[in-house]
Amino acid sequence: MSQPEGGAELLVQGGSARFLMGSEDVEDGAMRSDMGLDEDEDDELLSERQIVVGICAMMKKSTSKPMTQIMERLCKFEYITVAIFPEEVILNQPVEKWPLCDCLISFHSKGFPLDKAVSYAKLRNPLLINDLNMQYFIQDRREVYRILLEEGIDLPRYVVLNRDPDRPEECNLLEGEDQVEVNGEVFPKPFVEKPVSAEDHNVYIYYPTSAGGGSQRLFRKIGSRSSVYSPETAVRKTGSYIYEEFMPTDGTDVKVYTVGPDYAHAEARKSPALDGKVERDSEGKEIRYPVMLTAMEKLVARKVCLAFKQTVCGFDLLRANGHSFVCDVNGFSFVKNSMKYYDDCAKVLGNMIMRELAPQFHIPWSIPMEAEDIPIVPTTSGTMMELRCVIAVIRHGDRTPKQKMKMEVRNALFFDLFEKYGGYKSGKLKLKKPKQLQEVLDIARQLLVELGQHNDCEIEEKKSKLEQLKTVLEMYGHFSGINRKVQLTYLPNGQLKASSEEEDSQREGPSLLLVLKWGGELTPAGRVQAEELGRAFRCMYPGGQGDYAGFPGCGLLRLHSTYRHDLKIYASDEGRVQMTAAAFAKGLLALEGELTPILVQMVKSANMNGLLDSDSDSLTDCQQRVKAHLHEIMQRERDFTKGDYEKLAPTGSPSLINSMKIIGNPVKTCDLVYALIQSLTRQIRRKLEDPKSANLQLYHSETLELMLQRWSKLERDFRTKSGRYDISKIPDIYDCIKYDTQHNASLALEDTLELFHLSKALADIIIPQEYGISRPEKLDIASAYCLPLTKKIQLDLQRTHEDEAVNKLHPLYSRGVMSPGRHVRTRLYFTSESHVHSLLNVFRYGGLLSEEKDEQWRQAMDYLGAVSELNYMTQIVIMLYEDNNKDPSSEERFHVELHFSPGVKGGDDDDNAPLGFGFRPASSENHEKQTNPGSLEDLSQDAPERAMLSDPICILKKSQLIRSRKTGSMEVLSESSSSSSRGSAYRLFPSCSRQSPEVKASGLGFEGCSMVPSIYPLETLHNSLSLKQVDEFLTAVCEDVGDTHSKTLKALSALFESQSMDVYSQSATTSPAPPDAPHSPLPHPEPPLCCQDISSPSSTMSSPGPPSPLLDPCVSE
Repeated sequence: MSQPEGGAELLVQGGSARFLMGSEDVEDGAMRSDMGLDEDEDDELLSERQIVVGICAMMKKSTSKPMTQIMERLCKFEYITVAIFPEEVILNQPVEKWPLCDCLISFHSKGFPLDKAVSYAKLRNPLLINDLNMQYFIQDRREVYRILLEEGIDLPRYVVLNRDPDRPEECNLLEGEDQVEVNGEVFPKPFVEKPVSAEDHNVYIYYPTSAGGGSQRLFRKIGSRSSVYSPETAVRKTGSYIYEEFMPTDGTDVKVYTVGPDYAHAEARKSPALDGKVERDSEGKEIRYPVMLTAMEKLVARKVCLAFKQTVCGFDLLRANGHSFVCDVNGFSFVKNSMKYYDDCAKVLGNMIMRELAPQFHIPWSIPMEAEDIPIVPTTSGTMMELRCVIAVIRHGDRTPKQKMKMEVRNALFFDLFEKYGGYKSGKLKLKKPKQLQEVLDIARQLLVELGQHNDCEIEEKKSKLEQLKTVLEMYGHFSGINRKVQLTYLPNGQLKASSEEEDSQREGPSLLLVLKWGGELTPAGRVQAEELGRAFRCMYPGGQGDYAGFPGCGLLRLHSTYRHDLKIYASDEGRVQMTAAAFAKGLLALEGELTPILVQMVKSANMNGLLDSDSDSLTDCQQRVKAHLHEIMQRERDFTKGDYEKLAPTGSPSLINSMKIIGNPVKTCDLVYALIQSLTRQIRRKLEDPKSANLQLYHSETLELMLQRWSKLERDFRTKSGRYDISKIPDIYDCIKYDTQHNASLALEDTLELFHLSKALADIIIPQEYGISRPEKLDIASAYCLPLTKKIQLDLQRTHEDEAVNKLHPLYSRGVMSPGRHVRTRLYFTSESHVHSLLNVFRYGGLLSEEKDEQWRQAMDYLGAVSELNYMTQIVIMLYEDNNKDPSSEERFHVELHFSPGVKGGDDDDNAPLGFGFRPASSENHEKQTNPGSLEDLSQDAPERAMLSDPICILKKSQLIRSRKTGSMEVLSESSSSSSRGSAYRLFPSCSRQSPEVKASGLGFEGCSMVPSIYPLETLHNSLSLKQVDEFLTAVCEDVGDTHSKTLKALSALFESQSMDVYSQSATTSPAPPDAPHSPLPHPEPPLCCQDISSPSSTMSSPGPPSPLLDPCVSE
């Protein structure tokens, strides 16, 4: 073997690769390998001019796996030789002694002498793959953003804070509780703080107090961590930073890698800001999946590549609200672990080098013509139906009792506060921010001090009320904005009537009604319920049954991690609802860490026009009439008569009738409830007087003093001075006793169970009937609450097409992923009791199906009639399937199922709970061993292992029995279903107390039980609806609403369209639908652009930051 001239050292052997390490000047053609050549071949090669490509970088980079893989492929070009500059030469030798080359690939990394590389380029003038002078700019985020702006590339709103290192305090920064103001620009939290040096990876994200506050601290990956949550809320006070708007990217980052202006490879990964845990594969590499770029994003990649003069260039994209923003440019960067990319990169670079240098070296070469993109359209096969859409409306989890205190205030300090925050504009003011609550607390403290010094001073506010205001606002030691709020309402002539809390005397002149609300926080138990239900909810998806992680490529986690899951989570603006949504997302997507980062990135706030919120203070005329009617019936001191049953339960609901029988005489029952509350307060007072128990800590940091205040207030308010009962307090009484029997049972208070049963019987009448007594009233009130949500669900179901803004797995990179073309659209709506009651009433009483003509619907209505309470974590689930073998215009193409669970179990009466007919019950066709389109088998063609229908599903623990049962045939499913004791039903969340005899006999024990035993399993209400049926029903429901609601809906649609049109039009004009995209079978035209899904990355998180989805283009998602 001959050694190359100039001391160049052979690095890679084998084949025709010419891959050298050089140390001295090498004459033209010298730097190539002679390895494996005989003398004739050697002479022939030396007679031809070789193009030498020099690699000038730190050794760690130049010998990395991606670089080695690409350079090996580059050497397969007949006229190209690759030489690596040794690190010792780069660092210690003058540039005059560096090896010669015709083309230079050189890039900066830690420790690299960029100045010397620039000097070498000036000296030898090689073809530069990546411009060297521009690499100085890439090291400064300020310069990167300046160049991006000049090129017209979208980036987040930002401002630069430059600090003098010697005088760091002299800067234009004003820090508030929930915002910073830099150079006059205000950035409300959440916002991002980035060091100006691109080499400093300590990027911080600051969260608003309404989401729990604190910050997420990002850093270069260390082991399996890329960020950590910190309670610190104050920004850094030394160093220069860029402050920028936080973009709600749904928990996903997109990394783009260019090789020249016409090639870009994109990968999605979990955002490091989400929970800080790096997802790695079996080889320890971070898990990423190639995704499709939109036409607009490809144009951005071209602009970045040309603007920074970096042929090989990596940059970060944030997909948010239908737009794509560039947030970082990294310079020279290769994709890791992608053979397809290695092939492409070497081909593009080789062709580029040959195109530039072959003519001047008289090398015969022509550009090979190849199609850049091969149009691969994945299709599904077989008769199975594809799951296309899952919609769930879910009530929040277990919470502390909601409490309220009213007081009339006249002090000038309160009026000043009212004016300061613009209360006179609408006559109402809501204060939730920590700064605002602090001001109210300061006023209360000041007035109490003045009252203490001068008993005769003119402070009209009652001392006891001011003390309660002060006590509640001082709870927890800090404000978080989630669990307390103060409402002020202007009363021009003072308070019109005194409540049980107020003085009878009435004064003239204007006043303010101050309403303090507190409590209602999600408890630790509520968080666990939500997280476990989220974990169990994975079983709704193909391959998610049994040991969901037991087979690669199956189940929700695989679907989500490969970015085929288009998920959006919405929540009302109540803290308990938002935290429930975040905890559910944590369980659903197997996230780790604190809820605050998950809340900010995954949960969209939806608090406009009643999508998930309602103004409880403004009741409709119908609600006022219903409440008055309820009050009248419940005040009669006699046993309920036949006429009362007809008036109060005209729908014949079994649960309602049962509660009326338990109560008998409503006034006497209220007398007994009142006496039991008095007994309870006496017992709490005695415990307070006992030194042994006085300082006892109750559940969730409550004290006996606070518990006594809670019950004493109910005692005062329930029975008015006239001796009549205020039945509107019954839900609060039930709320409190349910909470104490569950969480404070250790106090061993007497008669609590009796109080629980009586108040539950009363609440089981009052709560559901407040949403309407007769069918027309129920529909009227339901439409007032959930019309926007009903319309949104209709839009979700109509959107069965894919579109470009969703993260799509690139088909060329989909090895090992079953059905890469499938996208499942999930929309989760977390809300409160009012919306769940209302939506269920829409389905029950809106005329979806006839009970006389449809046996399954009749059974479902009987089951719902027997459900007495829609408890925490109640779920209404709609699932849409598509049969690709049916004609696109056929009604049989799309298939809808409706499921329901009444949520958390309510105590010791679980054995008497109504039984449904299981989850996805099989039809009689199964007895003939035929496939039922709605059966478990049809969930997906690619679910390789399923539990038998009589097997329960293990949610958390791995059951060996389930793992060993791989039933792949319809016959097995049919046979096992025929032996079921309950009409062949498959239970998603079976509970221990409700197993079939077959299951108990199987010896599974606790291993086979649902790991959410506290929540009732989902029951199927109907599993053979057509999409056309459901769509026409929802259209009719929306059209039946009165003129007022119709106007609201038009305004809502106009908002959707105006906000979404501009966002969508860019990608819509450049992105035709795939040729095989399914067409909607619905008779009406395509939904307007406002309905088109312009979703950002498919794993969803988002900020409660946008105040409303209706002002946020993403709402149409």
